[in-house]
Amino acid sequence: MLIPHDTRIALDAVIDLVNTAPDNDQADGLEDLGALREFVRRHDISDVGDLGERDLRAVRGVRSRFADVFATGESAVAAELLNELVAAAGTTPQLTNHDGYDWHVHYFAPGASVADHLAADGGMALAFIVVAGERERLRRCEAPDCGRAFVDLSRNRSRRYCDSRTCGNRLHVAAYRARRREAAG
Repeated sequence: MLIPHDTRIALDAVIDLVNTAPDNDQADGLEDLGALREFVRRHDISDVGDLGERDLRAVRGVRSRFADVFATGESAVAAELLNELVAAAGTTPQLTNHDGYDWHVHYFAPGASVADHLAADGGMALAFIVVAGERERLRRCEAPDCGRAFVDLSRNRSRRYCDSRTCGNRLHVAAYRARRREAAG
């Protein structure tokens, strides 16, 4: 699946955002404004102004909507969720070339909040996945103690773990050891 550079950057931000959500053994990765500022810095999100508590609440809301897209098994539901999210962000597609990047499209309005920025660009990136008939590539890690979101970009759609070096390897080693114990009797 061919994904343009700007869409890949937006998908990476969506995945990282969804994976900041608290779960059974992980604290909220967006617990405060400092964490939000670090997220914005890490993803090089520009022109969002001074961040405040309102931005933090709004970004958490966008995170929840993106998580709903990953949770659904139906493209029609994903499309409805994405349509609502992108419309609420007030998308304003614009061609731009900045910071050493060639021409690409920003879907957020100039001066948009960080939440609208994420909702517009991330929502459109996910929309392209749905439009391509590839919604099943939006997955959660199959490791029983993980569940992190990822986009399966493998050719044959066979990726099962968020990271094969950690979750995948850990499960393969556990299965190997179980087989060895069983063989040893």
